[in-house]
Amino acid sequence: MTQTQLLQMQTAHSNETLLRVQDLKVYFPILRGLVLQRQVGWIKAVDGLNFEIRRGETLGLVGESGCGKSTTGRAILQLQQPTSGQVYLEDTELTRLKGEPLRQLRRRMQMIFQDPYASLNPRMTVGSIIAEPLEVFERMTSSDRQARVSELLMRVGLSPEFRDRYPHEFSGGQRQRIVIARALALNPDFVVCDEPVSALDVSIQAQIVNLMQDLQSELGLTYLFIAHDLSVVRHISDRIAVMYLGRIVELADCVSLYENPLHPYTQALLSAIPIPNPTVEAARKRVVLQGDVASPSNLPQGCRFHTRCPYVFDRCKQEDPQFSQVGNGHSVACHLVDSNSQC
Repeated sequence: MTQTQLLQMQTAHSNETLLRVQDLKVYFPILRGLVLQRQVGWIKAVDGLNFEIRRGETLGLVGESGCGKSTTGRAILQLQQPTSGQVYLEDTELTRLKGEPLRQLRRRMQMIFQDPYASLNPRMTVGSIIAEPLEVFERMTSSDRQARVSELLMRVGLSPEFRDRYPHEFSGGQRQRIVIARALALNPDFVVCDEPVSALDVSIQAQIVNLMQDLQSELGLTYLFIAHDLSVVRHISDRIAVMYLGRIVELADCVSLYENPLHPYTQALLSAIPIPNPTVEAARKRVVLQGDVASPSNLPQGCRFHTRCPYVFDRCKQEDPQFSQVGNGHSVACHLVDSNSQC
């Protein structure tokens, strides 16, 4: 397929929904007792997410540590069993699949893990690691597998001669390239990128992000890009969802979110991004959050952010805000926005 044909295909599918998440919840039970354990509560890691990802786009999912980003990615791929809700890959509901039907569908969904040091088996060669998905899912001869491994290594910027080396012989950036090659072995449609550059040196992060963008344009991939570094997310994402304590509080296209953040939590996150200009950095206003993060096992009444919000008022402490659209695909869950729109 030529580059022109690929671009035409991507344009035709730009508005086609590939993945749809409806009311996704992942709760972990809190148990007490050494022998006769009894459940005393729930940790609500993910609590009712609703979003869509269009074919060929990158949706960035951001938020502070512990907000449920990685659990969301694992639940979408059914690596973590959801408590309730539905996940659709095109018209197929993943949460209903078990056994062989789910296993066969996994070739269309892959994951790039956060830590390239922990996600590679140290006892296997790089060639064996990348070839493993091919051995499980594809009927290929040994020579065809080796040719495919060499092709994948070259595609991610590594030499085919690295096939016989072990993971400990590579740097962090090279290991992440190997992880990406393994994820691409079966030509997936959808890839969950779970903080793929957070464990790497800053000098290497840009190389990996640029590689992922090149692969997306060449192969027509769709990404859920999970991160906490908003400067990286801005570079790679088409739309961005901001997550706080298990829920999405704001969702918008990249330009709208950075130029006009509506939720106070989003404003605080964006104000923490350093600007490489001392004059501008010194003059801008920083939004510093006070108070403590609520526990996902004991969530406050009303808005979950009201314990830290600088604009909190009585309604925030009593009523849970609805996640509603304010125009042009920009959605937010905040009573302050509702009050301003009604004035």
